[in-house]
Amino acid sequence: MIRTLQNALQRWRPAPLHLSPRECLRAAAGALFGIGVTAALCTWALGLSADLPLLIAPMGASAVLLFAAPASPLAQPWALLGGNLVASLVGVTCAMWVGNEIIAAALAVSVAIGLMLALRCLHPPSGAVALTAVLGGPAIHAAGYGFVLDPVLLNSVVLLVCALVFHGFSRHRYPHGPAPSPVAARAVSPASQHLHEALQAVLDERDEFIDVEPDDLEAIVSATLARLNSEACP
Repeated sequence: MIRTLQNALQRWRPAPLHLSPRECLRAAAGALFGIGVTAALCTWALGLSADLPLLIAPMGASAVLLFAAPASPLAQPWALLGGNLVASLVGVTCAMWVGNEIIAAALAVSVAIGLMLALRCLHPPSGAVALTAVLGGPAIHAAGYGFVLDPVLLNSVVLLVCALVFHGFSRHRYPHGPAPSPVAARAVSPASQHLHEALQAVLDERDEFIDVEPDDLEAIVSATLARLNSEACP
């Protein structure tokens, strides 16, 4: 009984982040820059008298991904822009055509997730965007599909530009696409090609979303195997 309880509690332990203090500070500074500039530019563009919010709350969650987890597939430009665009369109449509607010909220998040998966633009904060379109109040409802452009798309574009600028100056790879020349490397290495094919097969068999790019996962496995080989053969 005690061992069972200990095993259950072990699952609640936070996983190690494998981040240096410098990287943690960089992420916090990036969010400060991104949200600050986005709020300032949207205030300048729209004015403080705007009926709609100048900065919607889901942008805070987007900033966590873009600056603290920029390697995540969920943080890539198409995920941010596509996810927020799809979710806001779905949310506004549900708010306009579904009379019951509770049903509209549930339907908006559900359909948004389905479409984001189908379009490969899954972005968790977009679920909150869909809810905001339904539950955001009279001003957002009155804006109709204008809410999609302002503030959702405007906020998303400005935050993305901030992320591109910040990561460019900090020399952090973003967007986090495939590593340079992976195909060429695999073409001259049968072992790498075999690892690539096996990894793709395993990911397909798992049939669940893994929050890491397959190329990054392959690179981690290859580096781990190389380290083990070097330790075994000093």
